[in-house]
Amino acid sequence: MDRLTNTIRPYAWGSTTAIPELLGTTPTGEPQAELWMGAHPGAPSRIDRGNGPVPLDQVIAADPGRELGTPAVERFGPRLPFLLKLLAAGSPLSLQVHPDLAQAGAGFADEEARGIPVDAPHRNYKDANHKPEMIVALTPFEGLCGFRHPEETAALLTGLGVDSLKPYADLLRAHPEEAALREVLTAVLGAERDAMAGTVDEATEAAGRLAAEGGPHADAYAAYAAIAHAYPGDPGVIAAMLLNHVRLQPGEALFLGAGIPHAYLSGLGVEIMANSDNVLRCGLTPKHVDIPELLRIVRFQAGDAGVLRPEASPDGEELYGTPIDEFRLSRYSLAAGAAPRTPHDRTAQILLCTEGTATVRTPGDPAAPQLTLERGQSAYVPAGEKVELTGEGTVFRATVVA
Repeated sequence: MDRLTNTIRPYAWGSTTAIPELLGTTPTGEPQAELWMGAHPGAPSRIDRGNGPVPLDQVIAADPGRELGTPAVERFGPRLPFLLKLLAAGSPLSLQVHPDLAQAGAGFADEEARGIPVDAPHRNYKDANHKPEMIVALTPFEGLCGFRHPEETAALLTGLGVDSLKPYADLLRAHPEEAALREVLTAVLGAERDAMAGTVDEATEAAGRLAAEGGPHADAYAAYAAIAHAYPGDPGVIAAMLLNHVRLQPGEALFLGAGIPHAYLSGLGVEIMANSDNVLRCGLTPKHVDIPELLRIVRFQAGDAGVLRPEASPDGEELYGTPIDEFRLSRYSLAAGAAPRTPHDRTAQILLCTEGTATVRTPGDPAAPQLTLERGQSAYVPAGEKVELTGEGTVFRATVVA
């Protein structure tokens, strides 16, 4: 087992306090958006096996079968197929969507063939992988996830009393679900920004007023008003109104599959995703928005946000079930004096302590080295290495299905 030294990413939307509070460090005054744990080449964790710190991606590349396990290498190749994060949103992230595996592969091959540099600002596909992801709330967490049913969105837009939104509400009522959502999103994102700015301003004022008055959409109106204040005049504000507004309580989660538009708004959580950088943005960003490609990727299906809660097993592991295999996320609640918890060891795993203290040790060998993890600290356990967890706190376990 190896203690991980991890990198904090200072994206502008990050909270200035949430990650420092978890880690017990002094805030710098600058945003601290994400703490990365894994082997992503953009900011790999580092481990020290006696010869100084080495990036985890280099350790894995030197002996992938030993580090990841043969089954994982055969399924996903010689790299860790997931990235684990602490994510701290102080302001809304961009409204975005991710491609499925076939779309990512085709899009990456096409842009490679056209000679578009991977770091070009108008590039859509940074790699050939998909990017399903899940967020588990550590604090109350707010976000947008998936399309709301059109008739409900029509009522929400009508309630704002903004004349220029009436055509969108009419379209949502008049057409079948998929066609209605497609037409409205296309119209909103295709409108001239200057022409849309007045609509966004009116909608912002109305949303703030209605949020203060209360009512069935008060929480959603408050969220849209906050988004609009962060991104004044952005057509993505109106696009965001098509999506479910959701509040997660600690321990609750959202799974975001391919084609599902979403945005995180505020809060601290544990995020896990397939190891990819493929993002198509819908708005709420100064970055490139490729509307035709976006509309090809988005799944125009309405439904509830689908809040997940962990399912407990007899051995004390609480699993957040998802339909993909690149990652598997679970949680252990450790109690003082309780029997040790013994995670399965077939593939590599990352253990993250988010509350209290946890000790990671080799079972049955009191003389073997052990690690003590405080809040925000994490450990990497290679495939086949047996460990047990004791202590008093909460530990998240990230691994793969192989």
